[in-house]
This record gives sequence, C-alpha cells and structure tokens, in this order.
Amino acid sequence: MRDTIDEGDATLDVRIWRGGPTGGGYEAHAVPARANQTVLDVVAWVQQNADSTLTYRYACRVGMCGSCAMMVNGVPRWTCRTHIDKVSGNGVVEIGPLRNLPVLKDLATDMDPFFDKWVAAEAVHHPSRSRDDDVVPIDPASAARVEANTGIECINCSICYAACDTVAGNADYLGPAALQRAWTLWNDAKDAGGDAILDAVSGTGGCHNCHSQGSCAVHCPNDLNPMQAIAGLKRETMKRALKGRNAQR
Repeated sequence: MRDTIDEGDATLDVRIWRGGPTGGGYEAHAVPARANQTVLDVVAWVQQNADSTLTYRYACRVGMCGSCAMMVNGVPRWTCRTHIDKVSGNGVVEIGPLRNLPVLKDLATDMDPFFDKWVAAEAVHHPSRSRDDDVVPIDPASAARVEANTGIECINCSICYAACDTVAGNADYLGPAALQRAWTLWNDAKDAGGDAILDAVSGTGGCHNCHSQGSCAVHCPNDLNPMQAIAGLKRETMKRALKGRNAQR
C-alpha cells in the first residue's frame, strides 16, 4: 500500500475515534483507496502518514490473535480480516474502540474487565490430578468431549463481549466468552471444578441474565455459539437446583 495520496487517487472517507477514558470524538481522514485493503491497513495508514499519535492494538494481522478487534460502522470486527470494500458501501468508514470496555486511548481498550469475568466465572482449569499422576484417558467421541470441543477455538478477542447488549445494560454480567469457557471446562473430564463452575455462573451476573438475543453467535469471527453454551449452563444449574429442592423434601 503506497504511503502517499496522488492527485486523482480515489480516497476513503474514514472517521477514527480519538480520545481517552474521559471522552473524545471522531476525526475525519482522507485515506487512499487501494486494492485488497483491510480496515487495519487503513488504521495503519492514518497512524503512519497522518497522525503518529494514533493508538491502536494489533499483532498477527492474519486473524489468529484477535487483538485488532474494533468497532467498524457500529459492528465489532477483526480489522485485519475485514476488507474495506465490504464495509464502505455508503462511502464512509467509522472506526472506534470496542464497545463495553473502558477506553485507554483512541482505539485501544482496557481488557482487564473482560478477563476478570473469566476468573469470576471459574473459567479457569481446576486440575483433577497432579503432575505425578497418569494422564486421564479421554474418549474424543464422548458426548461431553464433543460438547467441550465446540468452544475451544475461542481466542479471547472479546468481539462477543462488545456485541452483547446484556453486557451493555448490566455491568455485572459475566459475558458470552467467560460463560462459554466455563461450559467447556464443565464438560471436560480433566477438570475437577464442576460445582465451583455452577456456583459461579448461577450467581449475580451469571448465565440466567442472558436474554438469548444471539449477537454473540452472529458476530463471532470463529463461528462459535456462546448462546448454546450459556443454554447448557442454564440447564445444568437448574437441574442442580431442582435436585437440591427434591432432596430437602
């Protein structure tokens, strides 16, 4: 991608959010339109040629790390995998920081609240054996393993978190990614935290706060379905609650 705008070049009308934790606004830039141009290419062009103080986050550029996620015309996307010609139909491309996360500066958000909720959901491995024990044999065709495998391609990009309207309206809600990871571990024969997981996801901000709107599944770049995982957690927490009630009678 050339780093200059020549006379007669086609340009893109790009609006990029600038600011910090206390506020900001969108700044307009004319960016040269190039073949096979991604949104990340556009952001990089602005930073390298128009304003070197523009702050954003990226790493792999090939859709493996998820760190380049931003809001593009109001939709959370991996900017390295989103081609401009797919989002600039009206001639304007608006690029902003991910929704539902605190802004550090410009397009970079603070990911701590996202990962804090993974911990709150007990979405961390609970070892069932020590390093001195034999490895637990796993049947890859078992129903639990098949269910666990449906969510293991999550790369923590927080696209689903930014897309979730429940997160937007409820700061305590654990969010789709954390709950999906909790469901993966609950189905994992190597994880010994089943009760701890159900305790965590059935409490304040847990799985029963989900309204099943499905934005998480619609926007996941890896085609995962956190809503399905959340439905599984709802079933298991209710089963446990009913067993406890029946045991008391």
